[in-house]
Amino acid sequence: MRKSRKPDAALNSLAKRVRLTVIAVGVLSLAINAALSLFGYMPQPEVHDEFSYLLAADTFAHGRLANPVHPLWVHFESIHINQLPTYASMYPPGQGFFLAMGQVITGYPIVGAWIGVAFGCGAVGWMLFAWIPPRWAMLGGVLAAFHPLVLEWGQNYWGGGVAMGGGALVLGAFRRLIPVPRSRDAVIMGIGIAVLANTRPYEGFVLSGLLCAVFGIYMLTGGRPDYRTMLKSVALPMFAVLLPVAIWMGYYNYRVVGKPLLMPRLVNHHTYMMAPVFLWQEPAPQPHYRHRAMRDFHVGWEMSDYLAQRSLLGRVSWGWDKATRLAGEYARSWGLAVPLIVLPWVFWRDRWMRIAVLLLAFFAVALLLVVWVLAHYAAPVMGLFLVVSLECMRFLSAWRWRGKSIGRWVTGTAIGLCFLSGVLACSKLVGKRTAEPSFGTLRAHILSRLEQTGGKHLILVRYRPDHNPHLEWVYNAADIDRAPIVWAREMDTDQNAKLLEYFKGRHVWLFEADELRISPFR
Repeated sequence: MRKSRKPDAALNSLAKRVRLTVIAVGVLSLAINAALSLFGYMPQPEVHDEFSYLLAADTFAHGRLANPVHPLWVHFESIHINQLPTYASMYPPGQGFFLAMGQVITGYPIVGAWIGVAFGCGAVGWMLFAWIPPRWAMLGGVLAAFHPLVLEWGQNYWGGGVAMGGGALVLGAFRRLIPVPRSRDAVIMGIGIAVLANTRPYEGFVLSGLLCAVFGIYMLTGGRPDYRTMLKSVALPMFAVLLPVAIWMGYYNYRVVGKPLLMPRLVNHHTYMMAPVFLWQEPAPQPHYRHRAMRDFHVGWEMSDYLAQRSLLGRVSWGWDKATRLAGEYARSWGLAVPLIVLPWVFWRDRWMRIAVLLLAFFAVALLLVVWVLAHYAAPVMGLFLVVSLECMRFLSAWRWRGKSIGRWVTGTAIGLCFLSGVLACSKLVGKRTAEPSFGTLRAHILSRLEQTGGKHLILVRYRPDHNPHLEWVYNAADIDRAPIVWAREMDTDQNAKLLEYFKGRHVWLFEADELRISPFR
């Protein structure tokens, strides 16, 4: 009997060492993602967002916040990229900074994605220690590292892990501040808000607003401590963190778009988009497009999605589709979905679980007000989802039937399913290396072939009228003129002549994208 208790005692001892557990979870996540990329499938950018974040990373890695406008920028226009008033990504800088970290340290931006996800998993582990018992918190951190969705975030460039970490810092600090207001936790909450503001601004605003509402209700209903303590121990330390962050964000906006209060994304929307971001907004007048592929993306695909949600029936139908897709993505770790069958009992027996579930519900409603919703938009509340699922698992583990601990068997099975779904997700990611080449792989192959020939190259890209605008080839490095390979849109004869004159001395190629055919340009 004593022997059987030794592993439990060792596990309990480890679980109580919060810092060690958090570091171990982060290292585990980093090791998993490094192994997937190095021994399986080295990720290549596939979608517009990834190329935009990589531009930000390359810009930051060269010590700049933005790049000068290129004299022939009309050839380099592309989706989610600003060409005016500077050449820069339209996205907030958070994810780009992590990718730049990987690029500077190792030469590979994907290493920054691994670090971002490791940070996120470690932060989730720290958060869980404030919401659930230590052993379950430790388990939750490990399950986060093995979650199929989190694994994918470590194998692409458009993020998820950093925003997950920011949300976890905010939620973990919030749970600690309610019973015992401490400056340290207020500072951590401020850091989490800063991370969200620079990765997922809208979602971070929603989550922060919801938590402020809970704080307010707590104070108004007789919660302790008093206002003076909250001001001294919470508001002032948080303000001390957020004020310099806000100043820096204003400076970043100024350097990129020339105005401290104008975000680069809004400049991109005003320049290229007709469809609004939120369902209640009206469409903008059609901008002037110089390239059909960009018009097809913004006026064709984006507007069709927006118009489909204009009617009540469309909003209900699309809202249901968004909700079920989000739920399906987060339930891909099957063992986390199984315990939710006891959610009604957990909801009514525990006040903090009611708060957690309501926060998730209101956050989901806020997401459904956006025209487009992807799984990583909800990354800030991944930790909250784990709180609810693990608390249901803990409740289920105590279930007994006819004197037998049936609940432990069910819980053990659920945990096993979590690891199984993670292993299968790893297998799928590794299998990409032998699968049919994707768009990103084909693009990387062309780059590799040209680099092996030596010299500098200019590729003029030609699209057919029926080209799929989601397959965009024209993306470039931060310093276009010094890049060994430059991608440019083919335009009319006069514009092409200016381009060829500017880049004289380079090998010039015509790439017919829809035929995947490259040949010398004549």
